[in-house]
Amino acid sequence: MVSKSIIVGVGIPMIIVGALMAWLLSPMGGELQSQVELIGSTIGILGVVFFISGLFYTKEPKIV
Repeated sequence: MVSKSIIVGVGIPMIIVGALMAWLLSPMGGELQSQVELIGSTIGILGVVFFISGLFYTKEPKIV
């Protein structure tokens, strides 16, 4: 019951963009370096959340 569209379409690109922002753009940020790192890491963390939610997504509710 995995939603590949959520994982591949949202989760993985957000992880990649967040990592690139945190590692590559922050040294070029100058005085805004800490803010760029914060935003990049936040985007990466949200990408991980979307990735995990895509793993547990089901179209039908499961009754336990």
